[in-house]
Amino acid sequence: MDKLLVSPAPHLHSKENTRRIMRDVIIALMPSVLVSVYFAGLSALLVIVVSVAGCVLLEHLIVRYLMKKKTTVHDLSAVVTGLILAVNLPVSSPWWMVLIGCVAAIGIAKMTFGGLGHNLFNPALVGRVFLLISFPVQMTNWSLNNSIFRPDTWELPKGLLGAQGQLLDATSGATPLGIIKEGLANGLTMETLSQQHDFSYWQMLFGHIDGSLGEASALAVLLGFAYLLLRKVIKPLIPVAILVTVAVFSGILWLLDPTMNADPLFHLLTGGLLLGAVFMATDYTTSPMSPLGMLIYGMGIGVMTMIIRVWGSYPEGVSFAILFMNALTPLLNKIKPIPYRKEVSLG
Repeated sequence: MDKLLVSPAPHLHSKENTRRIMRDVIIALMPSVLVSVYFAGLSALLVIVVSVAGCVLLEHLIVRYLMKKKTTVHDLSAVVTGLILAVNLPVSSPWWMVLIGCVAAIGIAKMTFGGLGHNLFNPALVGRVFLLISFPVQMTNWSLNNSIFRPDTWELPKGLLGAQGQLLDATSGATPLGIIKEGLANGLTMETLSQQHDFSYWQMLFGHIDGSLGEASALAVLLGFAYLLLRKVIKPLIPVAILVTVAVFSGILWLLDPTMNADPLFHLLTGGLLLGAVFMATDYTTSPMSPLGMLIYGMGIGVMTMIIRVWGSYPEGVSFAILFMNALTPLLNKIKPIPYRKEVSLG
Protein backbone atom coordinates (compact mmCIF):
# COMPACT_ATOMS: atom_id res chain seq x y z
CA MET A 1 0.00 0.00 0.00
CA ASP A 2 1.38 3.41 -1.03
CA LYS A 3 2.14 5.81 1.78
CA LEU A 4 0.23 9.05 2.02
CA LEU A 5 2.52 12.08 1.91
CA VAL A 6 1.11 14.86 4.08
CA SER A 7 2.55 18.36 4.06
CA PRO A 8 1.49 21.49 5.94
CA ALA A 9 -0.78 24.09 4.35
CA PRO A 10 -1.02 26.06 2.17
CA HIS A 11 -1.48 23.53 -0.63
CA LEU A 12 -0.92 25.08 -4.05
CA HIS A 13 -2.72 23.72 -7.10
CA SER A 14 -0.85 24.03 -10.37
CA LYS A 15 -1.03 22.72 -13.91
CA GLU A 16 2.70 22.09 -13.84
CA ASN A 17 3.94 18.52 -14.06
CA THR A 18 7.36 16.94 -14.04
CA ARG A 19 7.56 16.46 -17.80
CA ARG A 20 6.68 20.08 -18.51
CA ILE A 21 9.22 21.37 -16.00
CA MET A 22 11.95 19.10 -17.36
CA ARG A 23 11.13 20.19 -20.89
CA ASP A 24 11.61 23.82 -19.87
CA VAL A 25 14.97 22.97 -18.29
CA ILE A 26 16.03 21.23 -21.52
CA ILE A 27 15.06 24.31 -23.53
CA ALA A 28 16.97 26.53 -21.10
CA LEU A 29 20.07 24.36 -21.54
CA MET A 30 19.96 24.60 -25.34
CA PRO A 31 21.91 27.89 -25.63
CA SER A 32 24.82 26.36 -23.67
CA VAL A 33 24.59 23.12 -25.65
CA LEU A 34 24.53 24.90 -29.03
CA VAL A 35 27.39 27.23 -28.12
CA SER A 36 29.55 24.33 -26.92
CA VAL A 37 28.86 22.40 -30.14
CA TYR A 38 29.66 25.50 -32.19
CA PHE A 39 33.00 26.00 -30.47
CA ALA A 40 34.10 22.37 -30.13
CA GLY A 41 32.22 20.74 -33.01
CA LEU A 42 31.33 17.06 -33.29
CA SER A 43 33.37 16.08 -30.25
CA ALA A 44 31.10 18.14 -27.98
CA LEU A 45 28.02 16.76 -29.72
CA LEU A 46 29.14 13.18 -29.17
CA VAL A 47 29.83 13.75 -25.46
CA ILE A 48 26.31 15.14 -25.10
CA VAL A 49 24.69 12.30 -27.08
CA VAL A 50 26.53 9.58 -25.16
CA SER A 51 25.70 11.19 -21.81
CA VAL A 52 21.99 11.63 -22.53
CA ALA A 53 21.60 8.20 -24.14
CA GLY A 54 23.52 6.55 -21.30
CA CYS A 55 21.41 8.16 -18.58
CA VAL A 56 18.11 7.39 -20.31
CA LEU A 57 19.02 3.77 -21.10
CA LEU A 58 20.40 3.10 -17.63
CA GLU A 59 17.33 4.50 -15.87
CA HIS A 60 15.03 2.45 -18.12
CA LEU A 61 16.94 -0.78 -17.41
CA ILE A 62 17.06 -0.21 -13.65
CA VAL A 63 13.37 0.69 -13.32
CA ARG A 64 12.12 -1.96 -15.73
CA TYR A 65 14.28 -4.95 -14.80
CA LEU A 66 15.59 -4.32 -11.28
CA MET A 67 12.76 -2.39 -9.68
CA LYS A 68 10.14 -4.22 -11.77
CA LYS A 69 8.17 -1.04 -12.39
CA LYS A 70 6.93 0.88 -15.39
CA THR A 71 9.70 2.89 -17.02
CA THR A 72 10.03 6.50 -15.86
CA VAL A 73 12.12 7.90 -18.71
CA HIS A 74 9.07 9.60 -20.20
CA ASP A 75 9.25 12.27 -17.47
CA LEU A 76 12.48 13.56 -19.16
CA SER A 77 14.36 13.79 -15.84
CA ALA A 78 16.99 11.34 -17.13
CA VAL A 79 17.47 13.54 -20.21
CA VAL A 80 18.03 16.57 -17.99
CA THR A 81 20.54 14.64 -15.87
CA GLY A 82 22.38 13.55 -19.01
CA LEU A 83 22.51 17.09 -20.38
CA ILE A 84 23.70 18.62 -17.12
CA LEU A 85 26.34 15.91 -16.73
CA ALA A 86 27.52 16.49 -20.30
CA VAL A 87 27.93 20.26 -19.95
CA ASN A 88 30.01 19.61 -16.81
CA LEU A 89 32.52 17.48 -18.75
CA PRO A 90 35.47 18.51 -20.93
CA VAL A 91 35.19 17.96 -24.66
CA SER A 92 38.07 15.45 -24.44
CA SER A 93 36.03 13.04 -22.30
CA PRO A 94 36.21 9.49 -23.78
CA TRP A 95 32.91 7.67 -24.26
CA TRP A 96 33.65 5.06 -21.59
CA MET A 97 34.30 7.74 -18.97
CA VAL A 98 31.05 9.49 -19.86
CA LEU A 99 29.18 6.21 -19.35
CA ILE A 100 30.83 5.72 -15.96
CA GLY A 101 29.56 9.18 -15.03
CA CYS A 102 26.07 8.08 -16.11
CA VAL A 103 26.28 5.05 -13.80
CA ALA A 104 27.33 7.25 -10.87
CA ALA A 105 24.61 9.82 -11.61
CA ILE A 106 21.65 7.54 -12.36
CA GLY A 107 22.60 4.24 -10.76
CA ILE A 108 24.08 5.56 -7.51
CA ALA A 109 22.83 9.10 -6.87
CA LYS A 110 19.29 8.77 -8.21
CA MET A 111 17.86 5.24 -8.46
CA THR A 112 19.56 3.90 -5.32
CA PHE A 113 17.47 6.38 -3.32
CA GLY A 114 14.28 5.41 -5.13
CA GLY A 115 14.29 7.67 -8.18
CA LEU A 116 13.20 11.22 -8.87
CA GLY A 117 12.12 13.11 -5.77
CA HIS A 118 13.92 10.84 -3.32
CA ASN A 119 17.59 11.56 -4.05
CA LEU A 120 19.59 13.53 -1.48
CA PHE A 121 22.26 14.80 -3.89
CA ASN A 122 22.05 16.26 -7.37
CA PRO A 123 22.66 13.22 -9.64
CA ALA A 124 24.59 15.03 -12.38
CA LEU A 125 26.91 16.61 -9.82
CA VAL A 126 27.55 13.25 -8.18
CA GLY A 127 28.52 11.90 -11.60
CA ARG A 128 30.85 14.82 -12.24
CA VAL A 129 32.55 14.71 -8.84
CA PHE A 130 32.89 10.91 -9.06
CA LEU A 131 34.70 11.30 -12.39
CA LEU A 132 36.80 14.19 -11.09
CA ILE A 133 38.04 12.11 -8.16
CA SER A 134 38.48 8.92 -10.19
CA PHE A 135 39.97 10.44 -13.36
CA PRO A 136 41.51 13.80 -12.40
CA VAL A 137 43.83 13.95 -15.42
CA GLN A 138 41.09 13.33 -17.98
CA MET A 139 38.68 15.67 -16.20
CA THR A 140 41.16 18.55 -16.35
CA ASN A 141 42.34 17.94 -19.90
CA TRP A 142 40.84 20.46 -22.29
CA SER A 143 42.62 19.02 -25.34
CA LEU A 144 40.70 17.58 -28.30
CA ASN A 145 43.40 14.99 -29.00
CA ASN A 146 41.69 12.33 -26.89
CA SER A 147 38.12 13.25 -27.77
CA ILE A 148 35.65 10.89 -29.41
CA PHE A 149 36.24 12.58 -32.78
CA ARG A 150 39.81 13.83 -33.19
CA PRO A 151 40.22 17.25 -34.83
CA ASP A 152 42.88 15.97 -37.24
CA THR A 153 40.32 13.76 -38.96
CA TRP A 154 37.31 16.13 -39.00
CA GLU A 155 36.84 19.70 -40.18
CA LEU A 156 35.36 21.40 -37.16
CA PRO A 157 34.18 25.00 -36.80
CA LYS A 158 36.75 27.32 -35.31
CA GLY A 159 34.07 29.31 -33.52
CA LEU A 160 33.11 32.94 -33.11
CA LEU A 161 36.62 34.00 -32.16
CA GLY A 162 38.47 32.43 -35.10
CA ALA A 163 38.35 31.66 -38.79
CA GLN A 164 35.56 29.44 -40.02
CA GLY A 165 36.26 26.19 -41.87
CA GLN A 166 39.67 25.50 -40.34
CA LEU A 167 40.75 22.65 -38.09
CA LEU A 168 40.02 23.34 -34.46
CA ASP A 169 43.28 23.76 -32.57
CA ALA A 170 43.94 21.09 -29.96
CA THR A 171 44.60 22.90 -26.73
CA SER A 172 45.46 21.64 -23.31
CA GLY A 173 45.66 25.08 -21.72
CA ALA A 174 44.41 25.58 -18.21
CA THR A 175 41.20 27.39 -17.42
CA PRO A 176 41.45 31.02 -16.24
CA LEU A 177 40.85 29.85 -12.65
CA GLY A 178 43.60 27.24 -13.02
CA ILE A 179 46.02 29.81 -14.43
CA ILE A 180 45.36 32.19 -11.55
CA LYS A 181 45.62 29.41 -8.96
CA GLU A 182 48.96 28.14 -10.26
CA GLY A 183 50.39 31.58 -10.94
CA LEU A 184 49.64 32.96 -7.49
CA ALA A 185 51.09 29.79 -5.91
CA ASN A 186 54.31 30.42 -7.86
CA GLY A 187 54.64 33.95 -6.51
CA LEU A 188 53.19 35.89 -9.46
CA THR A 189 50.77 38.76 -9.03
CA MET A 190 47.38 39.32 -10.62
CA GLU A 191 48.79 42.17 -12.69
CA THR A 192 51.55 39.95 -14.09
CA LEU A 193 49.14 37.10 -14.83
CA SER A 194 46.71 39.46 -16.55
CA GLN A 195 49.48 40.82 -18.76
CA GLN A 196 50.77 37.36 -19.63
CA HIS A 197 47.41 35.80 -20.49
CA ASP A 198 45.35 38.84 -21.48
CA PHE A 199 42.16 37.78 -19.68
CA SER A 200 39.19 39.16 -21.57
CA TYR A 201 35.85 39.56 -19.81
CA TRP A 202 34.27 39.94 -23.23
CA GLN A 203 35.57 36.50 -24.21
CA MET A 204 34.46 34.98 -20.91
CA LEU A 205 30.97 36.37 -21.48
CA PHE A 206 30.55 35.32 -25.10
CA GLY A 207 32.73 32.23 -25.36
CA HIS A 208 36.02 30.46 -24.70
CA ILE A 209 37.07 26.83 -25.21
CA ASP A 210 39.09 25.95 -22.12
CA GLY A 211 36.85 24.43 -19.48
CA SER A 212 33.83 22.15 -19.45
CA LEU A 213 31.27 22.33 -22.24
CA GLY A 214 28.87 24.45 -20.19
CA GLU A 215 31.57 27.04 -19.51
CA ALA A 216 31.79 27.94 -23.19
CA SER A 217 29.68 31.08 -22.76
CA ALA A 218 28.40 32.85 -19.68
CA LEU A 219 25.85 34.65 -21.85
CA ALA A 220 24.34 31.32 -22.95
CA VAL A 221 23.80 30.34 -19.30
CA LEU A 222 22.24 33.72 -18.54
CA LEU A 223 19.83 33.29 -21.47
CA GLY A 224 18.77 29.95 -19.98
CA PHE A 225 18.39 31.63 -16.58
CA ALA A 226 16.13 34.29 -18.06
CA TYR A 227 13.97 31.63 -19.72
CA LEU A 228 13.56 29.65 -16.50
CA LEU A 229 12.55 32.81 -14.64
CA LEU A 230 10.12 33.78 -17.38
CA ARG A 231 8.53 30.33 -17.25
CA LYS A 232 8.56 30.47 -13.43
CA VAL A 233 10.36 27.13 -13.29
CA ILE A 234 12.80 28.40 -10.68
CA LYS A 235 12.85 31.26 -8.21
CA PRO A 236 15.70 33.78 -8.40
CA LEU A 237 16.52 33.63 -4.68
CA ILE A 238 19.04 30.76 -4.76
CA PRO A 239 21.05 31.88 -7.85
CA VAL A 240 21.05 35.51 -6.72
CA ALA A 241 22.16 34.53 -3.20
CA ILE A 242 25.03 32.50 -4.64
CA LEU A 243 26.21 35.18 -7.06
CA VAL A 244 25.90 38.05 -4.59
CA THR A 245 27.76 36.08 -1.90
CA VAL A 246 30.59 35.25 -4.32
CA ALA A 247 30.74 38.88 -5.46
CA VAL A 248 30.86 40.24 -1.91
CA PHE A 249 33.35 37.62 -0.68
CA SER A 250 35.71 38.07 -3.64
CA GLY A 251 35.22 41.84 -3.56
CA ILE A 252 36.38 42.06 0.04
CA LEU A 253 39.48 39.99 -0.72
CA TRP A 254 40.19 42.04 -3.83
CA LEU A 255 39.91 45.34 -1.95
CA LEU A 256 42.21 44.03 0.79
CA ASP A 257 44.88 42.83 -1.65
CA PRO A 258 44.24 43.24 -5.40
CA THR A 259 47.70 41.88 -6.22
CA MET A 260 46.86 38.40 -4.88
CA ASN A 261 43.11 38.20 -5.48
CA ALA A 262 40.97 38.34 -8.62
CA ASP A 263 38.17 40.88 -8.86
CA PRO A 264 34.50 39.88 -8.39
CA LEU A 265 33.65 39.98 -12.11
CA PHE A 266 36.41 37.48 -12.84
CA HIS A 267 35.01 35.05 -10.27
CA LEU A 268 31.46 35.47 -11.54
CA LEU A 269 32.28 34.82 -15.20
CA THR A 270 34.84 32.03 -14.88
CA GLY A 271 34.47 28.36 -14.04
CA GLY A 272 31.12 26.69 -13.53
CA LEU A 273 29.67 29.23 -11.11
CA LEU A 274 26.84 30.46 -13.34
CA LEU A 275 26.07 26.95 -14.60
CA GLY A 276 25.94 25.60 -11.06
CA ALA A 277 23.91 28.49 -9.66
CA VAL A 278 21.26 28.31 -12.40
CA PHE A 279 20.90 24.63 -13.28
CA MET A 280 22.21 22.58 -10.35
CA ALA A 281 21.72 24.50 -7.12
CA THR A 282 18.05 25.10 -8.01
CA ASP A 283 17.15 21.41 -8.33
CA TYR A 284 13.74 20.97 -6.67
CA THR A 285 14.57 17.75 -4.84
CA THR A 286 17.93 18.75 -3.38
CA SER A 287 17.31 22.41 -2.49
CA PRO A 288 15.36 23.86 0.47
CA MET A 289 11.67 24.78 0.27
CA SER A 290 11.41 27.86 2.49
CA PRO A 291 12.70 31.30 1.44
CA LEU A 292 14.95 31.52 4.50
CA GLY A 293 16.29 28.03 3.80
CA MET A 294 16.96 29.01 0.17
CA LEU A 295 18.82 32.12 1.30
CA ILE A 296 21.03 30.20 3.73
CA TYR A 297 21.54 27.48 1.11
CA GLY A 298 22.62 29.95 -1.57
CA MET A 299 24.90 31.91 0.73
CA GLY A 300 26.46 28.66 1.93
CA ILE A 301 27.23 27.61 -1.63
CA GLY A 302 28.79 31.00 -2.35
CA VAL A 303 30.98 30.96 0.75
CA MET A 304 32.08 27.34 0.23
CA THR A 305 32.89 28.03 -3.42
CA MET A 306 35.14 30.95 -2.56
CA ILE A 307 36.86 29.10 0.29
CA ILE A 308 37.77 26.26 -2.06
CA ARG A 309 38.80 28.60 -4.88
CA VAL A 310 41.02 30.80 -2.72
CA TRP A 311 42.46 28.42 -0.13
CA GLY A 312 41.77 24.94 -1.49
CA SER A 313 44.03 22.90 -3.73
CA TYR A 314 41.43 22.76 -6.50
CA PRO A 315 40.81 25.93 -8.57
CA GLU A 316 37.03 25.35 -8.82
CA GLY A 317 34.68 24.67 -5.94
CA VAL A 318 31.09 25.03 -7.16
CA SER A 319 30.35 21.29 -7.50
CA PHE A 320 31.68 20.42 -4.06
CA ALA A 321 29.90 23.41 -2.49
CA ILE A 322 26.52 22.43 -3.95
CA LEU A 323 26.88 18.80 -2.86
CA PHE A 324 27.86 19.94 0.64
CA MET A 325 24.78 22.13 0.90
CA ASN A 326 22.62 19.34 -0.60
CA ALA A 327 23.51 17.33 2.49
CA LEU A 328 22.28 20.17 4.70
CA THR A 329 18.99 20.60 2.83
CA PRO A 330 17.00 18.23 5.11
CA LEU A 331 18.16 20.29 8.08
CA LEU A 332 17.29 23.58 6.34
CA ASN A 333 13.84 22.21 5.53
CA LYS A 334 13.15 22.02 9.27
CA ILE A 335 13.10 25.80 9.38
CA LYS A 336 9.49 26.68 10.02
CA PRO A 337 7.95 29.32 7.76
CA ILE A 338 6.93 32.58 9.34
CA PRO A 339 3.20 32.29 10.12
CA TYR A 340 0.81 34.54 8.28
CA ARG A 341 -0.15 37.56 10.36
CA LYS A 342 -2.87 40.00 9.53
CA GLU A 343 -1.87 43.58 10.16
CA VAL A 344 -4.24 45.34 12.55
CA SER A 345 -4.46 49.07 12.41
CA LEU A 346 -4.30 50.71 15.82
CA GLY A 347 -5.08 54.13 14.56
